[in-house]
Amino acid sequence: MSLWLKCSTLSKGFQQARLSLLTNRQYSAFRKNQRSAVFKWVSPLRKSADIAKQLPIHQPGQKIIGWWLAGCCGLVVGAVVLGGVTRLTESGLSMVDWHLIKGMKPPTSQEDWENEFNKYKQFPEFRILNHDMTLKEFKFIWYMEYSHRMWGRLIGVVYLLPLAYFWKKGWLNRGMKIKSGLLGTLLVSQGLIGWFMVKSGLEERFADSDVPRVSQYRLATHLGSAFLLYTGMLWMSLTQLLSKKSLNLSTTRKLVLRYHAYGLMSLVFVTALSGAFVAGLDAGLVYNSYPKMADRWIPSDLTAFTPKWLNIFENPTTVQFDHRILGHLSLASVMSMWYMVRRSSGVHSRAILASNFMLGMAFIQVLLGVTTLLTYVPTSTAAMHQSGSLTLLSFTTWLAHELRRVPK
Repeated sequence: MSLWLKCSTLSKGFQQARLSLLTNRQYSAFRKNQRSAVFKWVSPLRKSADIAKQLPIHQPGQKIIGWWLAGCCGLVVGAVVLGGVTRLTESGLSMVDWHLIKGMKPPTSQEDWENEFNKYKQFPEFRILNHDMTLKEFKFIWYMEYSHRMWGRLIGVVYLLPLAYFWKKGWLNRGMKIKSGLLGTLLVSQGLIGWFMVKSGLEERFADSDVPRVSQYRLATHLGSAFLLYTGMLWMSLTQLLSKKSLNLSTTRKLVLRYHAYGLMSLVFVTALSGAFVAGLDAGLVYNSYPKMADRWIPSDLTAFTPKWLNIFENPTTVQFDHRILGHLSLASVMSMWYMVRRSSGVHSRAILASNFMLGMAFIQVLLGVTTLLTYVPTSTAAMHQSGSLTLLSFTTWLAHELRRVPK
C-alpha cells in the first residue's frame, strides 16, 4: 500500500512539473481542448431544450376553456336567431318594463296576465296596431320576448360563472384575462342595450298612421354588439382548440392574404349591420323584385330625404338598395379571397377548407336573401337569412384565424 501511494505521489509530481514547463500559449490551447470536450457533451442537451421551446405549450385546462367558449358561441347564435324571430313576429314591445331578477318570473295566474296585458295597452303598439288583440294572442308575443330575455340571462350565467372559476384556478394568462374581461363587459352591456332599444318603441312619438317600431339605430347597435361578442368568443375558442400552423409563403404574400381576410371580415360585418337597418325600417317590403327595383336599376326615390346623407339610414328604399350592393360586394370579395387562397401553394389544408366553406355559404346567403325578398319576407326564410349572415361571418373569421401571424 505504501508503495502504491509513493508511485501515485510521484506521478502527480511529474504531471505538475510537466504543466509548469508549458508556455502560456500551450496552456491556453490545453484549456481550450478541455472546454471543447465538455461542450460536445452539453451541446445535445442544449439542442433538446431549443426544440422543446418550439413545441406548443398547453396551458392547464386549455381544451376545457376552448370548448367552453365554443359552447358560449352556440348560445349566442341561439340568441341571435331567437331575437330575429322576435323582431319578425313583432313581439319585442310586449314586455314594457325590465327587471334583472323580478323579470325572470312569468305571470302565473289569470290576474297576473290581465295586469300585464293592461300595462301593454298603455303604449302605442297596442293603441295603433294591435287594438283588437286578445289575451291569448298577447301571451304568444309576450312569451317570445320573454324567451329572448331569459336566453340572454342564460348566456350570462354560462359565461360568467365558469370564467370566475377559471380565473381563480389560474388557467388564464394575462392576455386571456383582458380579452375575457372585455367580452364579459360586452355581454353584460347587451342587456342594457336591448332595453335601450325596446324603450325607443314605447315612446309617445308615433302618429296614428305610423307603425310603432324600435329605432333602427338601436337595433343595429344591439345586433352589432351580439356579432362582436360572438366573433370574439369564436376567435378565442379557435386559438385554444386548434394547433398552430405556419404559412409556407413569402412575407409579402402572407401580409396580402391576412389583410384581405381581415377586410373581408369587416365587410361581412358591415353587410350584416345594414341588414339590421332593413329589419328596423321594414325595408324588405318596399321593392320585392330582383335584380331590378321596380323595373329600374336605380330607384327614383333613392335620395328623397333631405339632407341627402339621411337617406342612408332612414329612407327604406336607400337602405334596401345599400344592402343589395353590400351583399353583391361581399359575394365578389369572398370569391376573390377564395381564389387567392387556392392560388397560394404554401397555404395549409385547414385554411383551404375554411375558404371552401366560406365560398359555399356566401352563395347560400345570397340565395336566401333573394328568396326572402321575392316571397315578401316570411318569418322562416328571413330568420334563416339572418342566421346565414352569422354563419358566413363564422367562416370568414375561421379563415382569418388560419391566416393570422403564428408566434414563434
